Amino acid sequence: MNFELNVEQLAIQKMTREFVEKEVIPVAAHYDEIEEMPVELIRRMVRQGYATVSLPEKYGGAGMDQVTLCLVTEELGRGCAGIATSVGANTLAALPILLAGSEEQKEHYLSAIAGGKLASFCLTEPGAGSDVSAIATTALADGDDYVINGVKCFITNGGYADLYVVFALTNPKRGVRSLTPFVVERGTPGLSAGKKEKKMGIRASNTSEVILEEVRVPAGNRLGKEGSGFRAAMETFDLSRPMIGALAVGVARAAYEAAVKYARERVQFGKPIATQQAIQFMLADMAIEIEAARALVFKAAAMAEKQERSLSAYAAMAKAYASDMAMRVTVDALQVLGGYGYIRDYPLEKYMRDAKILQIYEGTNQIQRLIIAEGILKGYI
Repeated sequence: MNFELNVEQLAIQKMTREFVEKEVIPVAAHYDEIEEMPVELIRRMVRQGYATVSLPEKYGGAGMDQVTLCLVTEELGRGCAGIATSVGANTLAALPILLAGSEEQKEHYLSAIAGGKLASFCLTEPGAGSDVSAIATTALADGDDYVINGVKCFITNGGYADLYVVFALTNPKRGVRSLTPFVVERGTPGLSAGKKEKKMGIRASNTSEVILEEVRVPAGNRLGKEGSGFRAAMETFDLSRPMIGALAVGVARAAYEAAVKYARERVQFGKPIATQQAIQFMLADMAIEIEAARALVFKAAAMAEKQERSLSAYAAMAKAYASDMAMRVTVDALQVLGGYGYIRDYPLEKYMRDAKILQIYEGTNQIQRLIIAEGILKGYI
């Protein structure tokens, strides 16, 4: 498999890196400290196409492949995982529309996202995290409408989204077999943002409850047929999990680069600590893991482009390995800085806090291992 980047990919990577260094890195620590989402910056990034890299051009996207999307996501993750998460949430919400929506819905909603509307993907509930079959939110038919009731939690952009892609049961007796996605627009009566979560990391993203109380939406807001939701959600994750892997590579790269810079400059025992073999081995291990994770992310992204049947397993591999790697690398990078790594004057403690969520959201890494094992037993790996 050839992972040599073409001229267009290199240009997009360079453009994103320059944007991140100019617009994201200088403000990342501030928004992490105040635990607020830079709403206008996020909207501008969405308008500039950072959330719609792989969406078709006819809906306002750039029409690039999944590898290019991962290149962009890595650069955003290097700048700030919280801001990258807020931008990526729009990509995540767009995917069920792309996968299950009608042509009219795609033209309307995807074009709105490409134009700068913020979106949220609303699947998780207080009683339904890893176990999607435990979803309790309902969307019951009433004439030409559906009436939605339920509470979603841990929703990125939940307090600011213009569009919410909400997964609900249309027939509770049939359980998850009736799971169906709907688009709910901001301002719809009964829709509100609940508690804003105070988080360990990714503090520059907004994470909140989304409350739906007698929310009435027309049948035209339903994506696909009744019962199409479980498949739409799983196919969405197959496409989004390589992105999480790429984000993890970006976070790890930021920590690694900071550790290398510090090791070259920090003098102990009369010479830079970079000359110490113990430090050199730590840096070498970080470099190995980052390169290995990126290769796995690229492989999964290339498979996503071709929709290969083993995609689910490899997307899970990319997400699990890269996020585990990011946790290890950020911890070791902080160790290179010693006491300075532990204080907020340096960004290492933020990288470590941010890395942890990557092992949890979009399916815990324990769930990823179940998916990988299933792929092994089916002969896909």
